[in-house]
Amino acid sequence: MAKRSVVPFGPQHPVLPEPIHLDLVIEDEKVVEAIPNIGFIHRGLEGLTEKKDFKQMTYVIERTCGICSFGHGLGYVETIEHIMNAEVPDRARYLRTIWAELARMHSHLLWLGLISDAFGFESLFYQAWRIRERVLDCLELTTGGRLIFSVLEPGGVLRDINSDQEKEILTQLASVKEELRAVEKTFLLDYSVQTRLKGVGVITKEKAHDLGCCGPVARASGLSYDMRKLGYEAYRDLDFEPIISKEGDSYSRCQVRIQEIYQSIDLIRQAFAKMPEGDLAVPVKGNPNGEYFTRIEQPRGEAIYYVKANGTKKLDRFRLRTPTFSNLAGLCEMLKDCEYSDVGILCVTIDPCISCTER
Repeated sequence: MAKRSVVPFGPQHPVLPEPIHLDLVIEDEKVVEAIPNIGFIHRGLEGLTEKKDFKQMTYVIERTCGICSFGHGLGYVETIEHIMNAEVPDRARYLRTIWAELARMHSHLLWLGLISDAFGFESLFYQAWRIRERVLDCLELTTGGRLIFSVLEPGGVLRDINSDQEKEILTQLASVKEELRAVEKTFLLDYSVQTRLKGVGVITKEKAHDLGCCGPVARASGLSYDMRKLGYEAYRDLDFEPIISKEGDSYSRCQVRIQEIYQSIDLIRQAFAKMPEGDLAVPVKGNPNGEYFTRIEQPRGEAIYYVKANGTKKLDRFRLRTPTFSNLAGLCEMLKDCEYSDVGILCVTIDPCISCTER
């Protein structure tokens, strides 16, 4: 019988973009079990509800994470709006959707660069991040920020997109689509990439469902599970279906994210074509009193937001469950029986955001 040993993996590691810590039980070069240990960068953001009023908390929640910032702000203000019965103007709903999809694109392009770096393809890493710069330019043009945007408020949005900015965004997106086509061939057809991703870290549809996986991780295993189909914001007016694959391996997770970038481009075009004129916000008077639970589709998957308010400026409770938290059980399943050399790549394939998870 092979000797077993326990190897600590992380929180600092050359291949990890996030400080995740795993205790790996190993026999020779094969992983038998993985035990996650989170809590390394806990910042107590939920506890700030005792010190900040509900409007100030919009900006605190955005800073849960840089990459997921817009989605966090969106989930929070939606929850406040439901409690206060605020009817967001249609134009604001469309603007929120456009920014949410731009944020999804930059997150997925960032991930493509990180997975390239994980298997040592540095030139592919540079190409993915070069394309991502175009998306960040669009966000900066319309919000003033590249990672933290601060354009959301309970009741609507703080900024508009004018016709010149719309033309510039559509021009940039056309370039992104063309450049991504060339990079996509390398990600999906290159032999060296396929040998590192195909058949690695397989999680079946049944396991993905039972373990509560979400986002591209779940969709890559054949689960048609996308919170945007609930119809929040302008998604109720847009035509799309969840991108799914059925193999459940690292290659499928890469494939799904690439196709979702194209889908985001299409959704932004649809939103611009259908976006009505009108107000950007409605006045929200008084203080929230009640509780509400909402779900949105972050780039990494389903995120859950819960707010309990007591009629004062400060909330009783704010709770956030992130996609990474949901996908950690799936990651442990993927790591079973994998080679030790694949651990870093498998951690990256769930697109972990430990900053979000630990808050």
